[in-house]
Amino acid sequence: MTGPFKTIEGTYDVLPGSKNRVTCSEAWQHAEREIRAVMYRFAFEEIRTPILEPTSLIARGIGQLTDIVSKEMFSFERGRTSYVMRPELTAPIVRAYLQHHLAQRPGQQRLFYMGPCFRAERPQKGRYRQFHQFGAEILGADDARADAEIIAVMMAVYEALGVGKVTLRLNTLGNSESRPRYYEALKAYLVPYADQLTTTSRERLDRNPLRILDTKVAHERDLLHGAPRLIDFVDEESRTHFEILKELLQDLGLPYVEDPFLVRGLDYYTRTAFELEHYGIGAQSALAGGGRYDLLATLVGSRQSVPAVGFAAGMERLFLAMDDAGSVSQSGTMPVDVWLISLGKKAERNAFKLLQVLRAAGLRVCCDLGSRSMKAQMRLANRAGARYAVIIADRELETGAAQVKDMASGTQTTQPFEALAKYLVTRTS
Repeated sequence: MTGPFKTIEGTYDVLPGSKNRVTCSEAWQHAEREIRAVMYRFAFEEIRTPILEPTSLIARGIGQLTDIVSKEMFSFERGRTSYVMRPELTAPIVRAYLQHHLAQRPGQQRLFYMGPCFRAERPQKGRYRQFHQFGAEILGADDARADAEIIAVMMAVYEALGVGKVTLRLNTLGNSESRPRYYEALKAYLVPYADQLTTTSRERLDRNPLRILDTKVAHERDLLHGAPRLIDFVDEESRTHFEILKELLQDLGLPYVEDPFLVRGLDYYTRTAFELEHYGIGAQSALAGGGRYDLLATLVGSRQSVPAVGFAAGMERLFLAMDDAGSVSQSGTMPVDVWLISLGKKAERNAFKLLQVLRAAGLRVCCDLGSRSMKAQMRLANRAGARYAVIIADRELETGAAQVKDMASGTQTTQPFEALAKYLVTRTS
């Protein structure tokens, strides 16, 4: 006989009152509230897409040669259909944009999301097989102001959650016509050094040399110092777009570092690419990243391109950065306004009805469901952080008034049942 089942490696439970911010439900609620508040201020609307998507959507959208598609997808077949548990949300959002004709809505579509994603990679600090992303997309705008707006809303989220010490890295990838010329120049430079490259980089040299720029291996990064620069191959329109974006970021007071090696890991990016880093969370320093993906719509079935730009960020990485910053968030069990204590069967019955009355008034109310002693119930009220304890026994039922104890001061008053809700609301608001 085996012992109790446990979570699968690379996954975790989120629990009330957990001391670990990543697994604490109150910390999640706090972060999600702040993210929603920022998105609301920037006039973004929420979109939710299914966890299951067609495998072909992700393969065509992200790119057949990316590590995500070739190594990391959780996919399976039912009948003649192949499904994947989404590894990211940008391709699904573009699919939803096209499927539901969101272009027919007024203006550009400003969408944000939060939800789980899945990748079959080796679990490590800040990286899980089931992880959670939040992000935002602007579809229907090719103006550099859309790129600046996406970066601004991303930065505002981290500011709202108390995360500092971040570095915004910025680059331009050019368009689909200019990039192949750079592929060939970079490959020609690297071929003589092939025997010095890692196995992964040698594979990329044949399939997608641009991905080698993303290496974290020290001696490979040293080799790249003499490599051709992508910016020298970028088309004039993309170069102008990049210059305008940098000016807009300067206008907003958002500092950045130009990084000629920044390419991002997905094939659908064009022009702008950016990444937000925080060096207090370990080797995997990226908090968020994104860029422009004007051609993604055509890759997933649209007859015409849709200008679009967005960012995606990891919730788990966010929590690590909040820990490093000492950022304050809701942790531990949320306190209740009122703990209802009842003694005796008749009092229990009446107290159970009173629970609903107090809740309808907007109070957070709880009680013991186990007929414990007065002392035991009061102990539960203390552990729950209750601001008030309301006590009902046979005597209170006879007089029509409950005993109300202020748990902080210890003072106790008598309040008629019909005035109880108003009394408590006034003191807890």
